Amino acid sequence: MKLLRYGPAGAEKPGIVDKDGTIRDLSGIVADIAGEALSDETLARLRALDLETLPPVDADSRIGACVGRVGKFICIGLNFADHAAESGMDLPAEPVVFFKATSAIIGPDDTVEIPRGSVKTDWEVELGVVIGKEAKYISEDEALAHVAGYCVINDLSERDFQLHRSGQWVKGKSADTFGPIGPWLVTRDEIPDPQDLPMFLEVNGHRYQDGSTRTMHFSVTAVISHLSQFMSLQPGDVISTGTPPGVGLGQNPQVYLKPGDKMELGIEGLGVQRQNVIQG
Repeated sequence: MKLLRYGPAGAEKPGIVDKDGTIRDLSGIVADIAGEALSDETLARLRALDLETLPPVDADSRIGACVGRVGKFICIGLNFADHAAESGMDLPAEPVVFFKATSAIIGPDDTVEIPRGSVKTDWEVELGVVIGKEAKYISEDEALAHVAGYCVINDLSERDFQLHRSGQWVKGKSADTFGPIGPWLVTRDEIPDPQDLPMFLEVNGHRYQDGSTRTMHFSVTAVISHLSQFMSLQPGDVISTGTPPGVGLGQNPQVYLKPGDKMELGIEGLGVQRQNVIQG
């Protein structure tokens, strides 16, 4: 089941994609793709709907971030060995955890802004995991039962802010528009193995990232279990699980985003994002 949110930024409505690819309005059934709507019970109710009875949505509607009211936007760093190597960093002994401001969240095709003072704005295609049920002190075997679904995330990063401006990485990760999420939240029943998903990212038609979740250092289940030892995970929390090699930082010479660039990125079964880049 593919769930999404559509409409003007800040006033998105819930939607669902039918078997023919038509977006149907869910606002008469649930208020938003958030909170209780992410529970197994509500998702089962949505799955049982006759979608043809729901009104179609204008095909030209803006698509927003696929989950609303995100409480925590948690990111995992250096989770692919070859990305750690291209970043000049050692592979970590346990997941590297940092946060991204929820104010960075935008829709999958919204415009990305290069922040003022930026000299190294970079891209990162990542698998997003959306929590559907509270997780606290859980094992790896229990982890997937707490997942509502999966999505595409572009974990945009300003490398100079991230690595040379002191403190945690959050400074380089949290600029407005640095968190495109979506287009869809694909429920976990449709993704039998989150560790076998090809992923890519292109800038101006050139493919820089061409990887797979198969090469993640810490699996989705390991990441969820690990995080739950340090904080409770709540419905609507989003976990961005790391990026494969091919970021701008790892190019020789390095390549960074500039106004006028166009990004396209996606994960098999989870959809594609497209973003134009402007100066903020």
